[in-house]
Amino acid sequence: MFDIGFAELVVVAVVALLVVGPERMPETVRTLALWLGRLRRAAARAVRELEREVGVDEIRQQLHNEEVLRRLGEDPSRAAVRRAPPHAEGQPEGGERPAEGERR
Repeated sequence: MFDIGFAELVVVAVVALLVVGPERMPETVRTLALWLGRLRRAAARAVRELEREVGVDEIRQQLHNEEVLRRLGEDPSRAAVRRAPPHAEGQPEGGERPAEGERR
């Protein structure tokens, strides 16, 4: 997300240790983690609320239904050609099957 490497994290940790001090560092880290967790939950809650108000589920369902209808509306002969070309392996040219008892 922020593209922070290990070296940058070490520098931030050393600076934080110098500023806060070793005796207050564990408490500071716990407090920071608590606030980050609260911020993440609040952001997730806001996103869910926004999606609910905008109606994202209904939009997704409508797009899915349109896609299904578009597939069903295809030209059946064109769809059949795309699925199994007449020169497919095991079929004679022209797409005809040999009559029963007849050999190729």
